[in-house]
Amino acid sequence: MSENTPKKPRPSLTEGPIAKTLILFSLPILLGNVLQTLNGSINAIWIGKYLGEGALAATSNANIIMFFLISSIFGIAMAAVIMIGQNLGAQKVEEAKKVVGTSTVFFLILSIIVALFGLIFSSAILGWMNTPSDVKELADTYTRIIFAGVPFIFGFNLIMAILRGSGDAKTPFYFLLLSAVLDIVLNPLLIQGMGPFPRMGIAGSAVASFVAQLISFVLLIVYLYQKKYFLRITKKDVPLLRINWMIIRTLIQKGLPMGLNMVVVSLSNLILIHLVNSYGSESTAAFGVAMQISSYVQMPALAIGGAVTSMAAQNIGAGKWDRVNRITWTGVGVNVLMTGLIVALLHLFNREVVSIFLPTEGKAIAIGVHINNLILWSFIIFGIFNVVAGVVRSAGSVVFPLIVAFIALLLVRIPLATVLANIYGFDVIWWSFPVSFSVAATLNLLYYRFGNWKKARMIPNKA
Repeated sequence: MSENTPKKPRPSLTEGPIAKTLILFSLPILLGNVLQTLNGSINAIWIGKYLGEGALAATSNANIIMFFLISSIFGIAMAAVIMIGQNLGAQKVEEAKKVVGTSTVFFLILSIIVALFGLIFSSAILGWMNTPSDVKELADTYTRIIFAGVPFIFGFNLIMAILRGSGDAKTPFYFLLLSAVLDIVLNPLLIQGMGPFPRMGIAGSAVASFVAQLISFVLLIVYLYQKKYFLRITKKDVPLLRINWMIIRTLIQKGLPMGLNMVVVSLSNLILIHLVNSYGSESTAAFGVAMQISSYVQMPALAIGGAVTSMAAQNIGAGKWDRVNRITWTGVGVNVLMTGLIVALLHLFNREVVSIFLPTEGKAIAIGVHINNLILWSFIIFGIFNVVAGVVRSAGSVVFPLIVAFIALLLVRIPLATVLANIYGFDVIWWSFPVSFSVAATLNLLYYRFGNWKKARMIPNKA
């Protein structure tokens, strides 16, 4: 392709109508989140159908490992999104390219180290997790293949972060769609062995995910170079593929608190599950279904939060603080409308939705309906604090949102659910959701209004 070929228009989040831009930018992120969740659910169905409960238990253990791996890079990828966004907002394309170059080298080195560590110590990690002995061999087989694909998983996530930081949310969605379709189609073919495909059992499921991620990753790179994406590394940019310690330090210092935020959420959920287990299997089943439903309810808030972070970062870089404020409140309003609509629909069809997941006999359905009645509306509040926290983070103030999450989820929700549930009963566990979300929203709003987050710095003075 000739160098004179017109380049793909550079997306900008610093101009245009805010509400329209926010909705159009968040929609692909939302669809991508739904797609990834459905992908995991469908793969679990294939494994359960063809290989049984043992194989499903094996993959569940592997998925826990993968969640922590993704959590570990999530924060660093988000830091890259914000650094790139602020630089582009300030019209510093070369500085943004420095972030891309250093992030590429850093993620490559990190992914190779993680992959080798996992391949060598996979069995030991599963043993430390108390993986049941009857499924440990299956889990080890599955986990090793997943670890082998870590460089492609990390690389794919980095490129998606770079694209979103530059204002492009559509391209990541298209290639997430490609990856999901390949994964879903290849899973039964390689598990069972159909046509020319060998019968590989549980290894087939892992290989399907590996191949889907590899193909999507390679094609995404090819696509970006064919379209002459403006942040691609060209021949003259090769010197940027190096470790810039100032950028690395920023990625880690700003990224680690954002990654730890996911760990706090996971820890809170693990403690709650442990608590709910003491009330019997029907309560546990109902809680599991309620959490599955709530994972879909919170997706709009997460998508809007991600979109707001990218938009605010570019506008902070451009010095458009009035627009940043309008982005914040537009994000809050859009979240209330979208999440509120989903919550209203679920309340109307609460029993019908819960019945999809649970057998009609027993008390679990009634418990699940009751849990939803108490917690679903609180995800509107969750969306408010998530949007405000996203804006605060986009300025480089990443520690305060982590402190808020720690206070709300571990110092408010867990003591409320554990101590007061013994006094006032089972329902206190579910009321801990709106109470903790309200605490988080209040603290984040107070910090947004009165805190010094605007003085935070994401980009080093020299890079």
